[in-house]
Parts: sequence; structure tokens; C-alpha cells
Amino acid sequence: MTFKDIFQLSRQSDTVDQILRSQLLWMLLLRVVLYTMLSGLSIYFGSTNLDIILMPSEFLLLLLLAVYLTTIFSAYYLVAAQTHLARFGFVQNLLDTLFATLLIYYTGISHSIFSSIYFFPIIAGGLVLPRKGGMIAAASSTLLYGLILTFEVYGYYPSYLLRLGFIGETDAMVNLNHFSIHGLTFFLAAILSALFSRRIRKTEDALSTSLRNYEQLAVLYKQIFDNIATGIITIDGANFITSANKATSDITGYPVTALVGNRLTRYFPTLALSSPRLRQSTDFTTNDNERIRLGYSYVELTTTKENGVARSDNHKIITLRDISEIEQLERQMRQAEKLAAIGMMSAGIAHDFRNPLTAISGSAQILADEFCREGSENQSNYELANIILRESSRLIDTIGDFLKFSRPEELTREWFSLKGCLDEVMQVCHADPTWPLSARIEVLFDETVDIWADRKQMFTVLNHLIQNARSFCPPGRELIEVSAFETQDQQGAEIILVEISDNGSGVPRENIEKIFDPFFTSRADGTGLGLAIVMQVMQDHNGSIRVADNVYGGAKFLLSLPVPA
Repeated sequence: MTFKDIFQLSRQSDTVDQILRSQLLWMLLLRVVLYTMLSGLSIYFGSTNLDIILMPSEFLLLLLLAVYLTTIFSAYYLVAAQTHLARFGFVQNLLDTLFATLLIYYTGISHSIFSSIYFFPIIAGGLVLPRKGGMIAAASSTLLYGLILTFEVYGYYPSYLLRLGFIGETDAMVNLNHFSIHGLTFFLAAILSALFSRRIRKTEDALSTSLRNYEQLAVLYKQIFDNIATGIITIDGANFITSANKATSDITGYPVTALVGNRLTRYFPTLALSSPRLRQSTDFTTNDNERIRLGYSYVELTTTKENGVARSDNHKIITLRDISEIEQLERQMRQAEKLAAIGMMSAGIAHDFRNPLTAISGSAQILADEFCREGSENQSNYELANIILRESSRLIDTIGDFLKFSRPEELTREWFSLKGCLDEVMQVCHADPTWPLSARIEVLFDETVDIWADRKQMFTVLNHLIQNARSFCPPGRELIEVSAFETQDQQGAEIILVEISDNGSGVPRENIEKIFDPFFTSRADGTGLGLAIVMQVMQDHNGSIRVADNVYGGAKFLLSLPVPA
């Protein structure tokens, strides 16, 4: 056991026992310091001509050795053993009074200059062991001092004192006066130390309560800081990150240890801290190379007060939020608003245009038949009538698309053959005068594949996708492949996967997210509603549609339809 160990253990003051143990260690250390200094003073005074009774060097060394050995053993026992601390303290106080008595007895008893040494165990006992410690030390000091005063009256004192010219006090009343004065001062010192100790204890209790409350608040703050769903970053005046919570790590993918201590611009170069309390957003690339939309705002921290006025040191709190889903919902809301507008518009279109267009188309059909019977002299009129008929039909189809998109029909699901539905689509395609003779549709699935869906709406879906694929195929060598098979989705549910591929130019990467939006089209004669209708139908069937590349370099649309249990 070294003094370094005593110092280290004396700093551990988390509990009441540890505080008392620390104080006892300090008391043992001060005992060693006190008697070492007294020994030094004795050696110093022994070399002078002062009329002072000092202990012979051999007795002094024995006393100092006893103090050292007792202190070392006591310190080791205090640290290593699970002892009763209060009882240990009382024993140490009695040892201190015994050492003080020996020192006073061998340095002249009533004439000793070291009689005040009794105050060390009295004050130490009152501070370390309130109420009883000081009183027991005062009582033992008074009794032991009275005992050696009695020895002095009867002439029982060390013989070497006679050689130094010591003349013991033989008057009992004089020594009684010494006894009463010293005993009174001993007990007064004990009372004062006890009062002072009680005050210290109250202060320590209040401080311990404050520390516990502070620790509880610190733990609560840490739990809130780490468990809140919003990312929180604090930065200092030099824009160095001083702290970050777990949500920040979850959002950005960077561990907290990597963020703290680095400049904000290293990980968040696009954050513009120019408008406090205003929600801003920016594109952000996470540590996993995933692009997200990051919403953020900040406030400045008020850190100090001078003359009652708050002052800021440019410390800031930045809040972060992944708003990718929120912006997606906003887009969906705008889409819903757009659909509502389409619904209102399509009702007016159907009322104001469909009937006149039907009349125009019927009249053009009659004129075309008459011009055809009249022969070649009316060939130009026949062609003009066919143009009117064709464009009227196209407008009627466009209005039909509006109505299908804005007013979806109720589903009438049934089991039916996918091959049979596809054959109907192919018949319609081949009957279309604009359908090229070079176009090939290859069916790459078995005729036994059945799907659970609305047959009429699935006809619309397949027709739109095949017509759309044919528009992007190279002229003269159009190739469209349709395959279907049963598989499982990511959740393990049974689905029918239908793939429609073409050998066209494919879908550009920048348009993949847009092709299913209403009115988005890259065709000069397109309305931008075909794929939007397909998406809507698939969603109504609790299915999905997505686009990918195929082996021919063209587009491949994948339709996923659930299989009922």
C-alpha cells in the first residue's frame, strides 16, 4: 500500500461508505505527516539552547516507527478488508490519543510543549465521526492526560527527565487545575468540531442530492438525445461537430464517432446555415451511397450571460430529417389533385365532345362510302373523308382514355386464361390498318396459365403495353415477346409474373420514374395516359408494374398479379 494508492482511493466518493473511507484514509495520512513534522521539530529544537524538554532520539524513533507501522497496517486493512468503518474510526482515534499521551508523557507531562497534540484526534474524530467521534476522543484524551498528571504527582515519570533537571509537579491542586482546563478545552473542541461536522454533512447531503438529480437529468437527456427520431447535431463557432445522436447516424449512415470532431462541411457540404428556424431541404448521399432528401433547420445556442444579457458564441443545434417519403407523399397528393382535375375535365369533355364527334364520325363514314361508289373521280374526296373518320376515331379513343383513367370501373375478378386474353388483343392489333405486317408477337408461356383478375381491364393493360412496345420497335423488324410464370415475391407470397419485352430503344434512365405519370409521353401522337392507366389498373388489382432492360436492349415491363389463397 503506497501513498499514491491512498490518494487514488481517497478520490472515490460516490457513496456514503466511500466518503467515510476516503476521510479515514486522509486522517491516517495526516497522522503520518503530523508526527513526521513533530520529529523534525524535535531534532531542530534539540540542536538549540532552548530550555525545552525533548524526547531522547531512541524513544523518538521508536514512537515514529510505531506510528508508521500502525498507520500502514491500518491503511492496508481499511482498503483490503470489509471492515466496520465507524468502529475502525473509533479505534484510530483512540490510537491517536494514545500516541499523543506517550509523546506528552515523555516530554515533561504538565511541562510538555506538545499538549495541544490532543486536539488532532478530537477534531479529526468530530469531523470524520460526527456526534460520538469527537466526544470519545475528548473523553479518552482527558482521562489519559489526567492519568499522566497523576503519575507526575506521585513521581512516576521517566528517569531521564531527572537528568535533564526536570522537577515534577507535586501539588495535586496545580495538576488538577491543568486537568480541568485541558479537559474543558478538549470537550469544547469536540463540540465545535461536531457542530462544524454536522454543517459539512448537511452541505454534503445537499450536494449529493444535487449530483444525483444532475445525473438523473443527464441520463434522461442522454436517453432523449439518443432515442429521438430526429437527427440532432451541435457545432461550435468554428463549425466543428461537437455531438450527434443515434438518429443522425441512422439517417446519414455515418457512425457518431466519425462525425464528432470533424468539420460540418466534410460530411454535409450542401447544408446552407443562412436562415435559422426555417425548414430547408437538400440532396444528400449517405455512407451507403443512397441518395435521399434531407430536411434541416438550425438554431443558435445562447451560452453565457454578461450583465444580465444573453450572448451567443455561434454554437448551433442542427436538426435533420429524411424527408424522402414526405416528398413522395406530397407528389402523390399532387397526383391525386391532378386526377381530380382530370375527372372534372373528362366529364365535361365526354358531355361536350363525344356526341358531336360521334356525329362527325358517322357522317364521314357515309360520305366515304358514297365517294367510294362514285369511282376514281371523287378519289380525293374519299381520302379527305377517311382523314376525318380517322382523326375523329382518334379523338374518341383519347376521350375514352380520359374516362378510363378518371373513372375506373369496378373490378369483376374471375379466373381466365391469360393466353385467351392475349389472343383477343392480338386479333384487335392485326385488325388495325396501322399495324405493320412485319411485327411479330411471340408467346413464351404455356396455355394453362390462368390469372385472377378483371378480364376487361387486363385486356386494356395488355393492349396498351403491346401498342406502346410496337411504337418504339425498329420499323420492318418489330419483335414483341410475352412470357408468364408463377413465382414468389420478396415476402414469399405466390404471384403471376407477366413480362412484355420489345427490341426497341428502351426507356432512358432519367424517364424511368416519370413514364407512369399522367400526360408524360415521348411519342408525338401519344396522350401520356396509356401507362398511367396500366399503373392504375395494376394497383387496383393489388399488383405492381415496373420497367427494366431486356437482352435485346429494349424495354421489359414486368406485371405482378397476386394469386388468391
